[in-house]
Amino acid sequence: MAARARFCYHSGVALDEERAVDPTRFGTEAFYASIGRAFVAMCAFVPVLFLIELLDRLSGNRLDQAGGIRPHHIDGLDGIVFAPLLHASFDHVLANSIPLILLGTFVLADGGARFWMTTIFIAVVAGVGVWFLGSADTIVVGASGVIFGYLGVILMRGVVGHRLWYIGVGLLVGLLYGWQLFGVLPGDPEVSWQGHLFGFIGGLVAAILFRRRRPRPVEADEALSLEP
Repeated sequence: MAARARFCYHSGVALDEERAVDPTRFGTEAFYASIGRAFVAMCAFVPVLFLIELLDRLSGNRLDQAGGIRPHHIDGLDGIVFAPLLHASFDHVLANSIPLILLGTFVLADGGARFWMTTIFIAVVAGVGVWFLGSADTIVVGASGVIFGYLGVILMRGVVGHRLWYIGVGLLVGLLYGWQLFGVLPGDPEVSWQGHLFGFIGGLVAAILFRRRRPRPVEADEALSLEP
C-alpha cells in the first residue's frame, strides 16, 4: 500500500492518470489532439495576415506607416504592438507563413493562455530591442521576431522540460530553416536582425517564465492521508 502511495500527487491523482491526460506528453491521445487543434488555429490565423496586407496595399501602405516600429521615435512605440501583424509585401507574409504555422503549432499546443503570454512577451522584447537598436530612419514590420521567439521557446522547453520531442522539433526546424538563423546577426540592411535576435532571446526567457509546473510529489504518509 505504501509503495503505491508514493506514486500519488498531492491532488490524489495517480501518476499514470496524470500522464494520460497530459497534452505535452508525446504519443498520448491528448498530445495528438492538442497538436491538431493548434495546427488548425494557426492555419486559420495566417489568412488574417494576408487580409491585413491587402488592406495595407489598398490604403497606400498607410498601415505600415502608422503601425510599424520607428526606432528612437516616441510615436513609433505603438509599433511594438502592431508591427508583428504588418508586412512589407505579400511575399513577406508568404515567407513568414510556413515557419509561423509550424513553430506556432507546437507553442500553442502547450496551452492557449501560455501561448498568449509567451507571444506577448516575445513581441514586447523583440519590439523594444528594435526600438532601441534599430536605425532611426527605418520602419520595421513583420512577424519574424515572433517566429524566432517561437524557435527559442521550443528549444528551451526541450531543455528545461526534458522533452525530447521539443528538441527534435527544434532540430527539424534547424534543418529546414537553418539558414534563417543567420538573421540574428547584422547583415542585410533590409532585414531587422535586432528583432530576430531579441525575439529569440525573448523566446528563451519566456520558455522559463511560462513553463508548465508539475504537481509536486508527496511522501507516502501524506499521500495515504489523501486517499479515500
